[in-house]
This record gives sequence, structure tokens and C-alpha cells, in this order.
Amino acid sequence: MTSMTVESMREAIERSGYYPSLVIDALDTALAGESVNAFVVQHEATFDHSELRRHITVLVLTPTRLVVGHTDEHPVDETTDRPYATAGTEAVRIEKVNSVVVARVATNPETYSPDRGVAEVMLTIGWGAVSRIDLEPAACGDPNCEADHGYAGTTSNDDFSLRVSEAADGAETVEQVLAFAQALSKATAAIAL
Repeated sequence: MTSMTVESMREAIERSGYYPSLVIDALDTALAGESVNAFVVQHEATFDHSELRRHITVLVLTPTRLVVGHTDEHPVDETTDRPYATAGTEAVRIEKVNSVVVARVATNPETYSPDRGVAEVMLTIGWGAVSRIDLEPAACGDPNCEADHGYAGTTSNDDFSLRVSEAADGAETVEQVLAFAQALSKATAAIAL
């Protein structure tokens, strides 16, 4: 891996300060020497009771695949006397990606312009590994009807979701997610032709 994009990705991971050697090694294995067309690095911290837990997500778009990497840290527990981290990756062939959903939150929408950016972005990517079914009791139009009409519902693919905001992650990360979503959408559109 020698392209400028790979170096930029590594620098972003190192800037996060979150086990960069482990994260980069896990991604190197998944990328297997393939070049990087686009990437997103999101480092987030959450509070679990009185403990601070950190997590990093790295999305990588190569010419042929979408690579999703997650690294989590784990505290000492009943199974181990030392804290540890787990780093996992999933590589999905581009032709398997069947949905790229981008939701934007814009403050003051009446004065919105693309150069001012958005406050928040939610990126959801589906490739069919996980499907969600939302069911609710079906009903008819008769308010006095007591019959059982079964259930109605919807299914959706949402194998992966990432939410970033300007307040929590910075404007640069929000723009990086939008650029990544555009690159992924373009790659999946090219496959569909």
C-alpha cells in the first residue's frame, strides 16, 4: 500500500491516538495490498456507568471492496486480569452493496447552502448480511372492528450505520463522511450499469 490515500488514512488513524498500530495492522490484513479510494475514521468515546470506553470505526473503499473496521477496548473482567482490545474487519465486494442511505441534518434550512455544510450526517449501508423486520398489528378502517387482521410491516437492510456530527466529531469528519458516501454511491452505481 503506497498511495497517498493510504498514507492519509494511516495519518488519520494515528491522529486519533486509539491503538493506531493495532487498527492499521487489522486494516492492512483486510486490504491485502489493495489501494484506497476513500476512507472515514471515527473515534468515539462513550461512558458505561463509571467507565470511559473508546471505539474506532474505519470505513475504507477500495476499487473492488468496502472494508469496515471496528476496534473496541475492554476492561478487566472475570475472564481476564488485564484490559484488552479487539480489532475486527469485514470486507464486502462492491457488487454486494445494495443500499447507501445518507441522512443530513441542516440547521437553519431556510438559509442552507452546500458551502456552509451540514450539522449531522447518518450513513447507513446495506449489503444483505443483516435485515431488520419492523412489525405492527394490522388494522382495518372500521374503528369498531375487533377482528385479528394479522400483522403489517417493513424490512430493511442496515448492516452498518455511522452517525457523525459537527459538534461531536468536527466539520472535517462530517465532510469526510459525505465524500465517502458519494464515492461509495458512485462505485455501486458503476456496478449496476
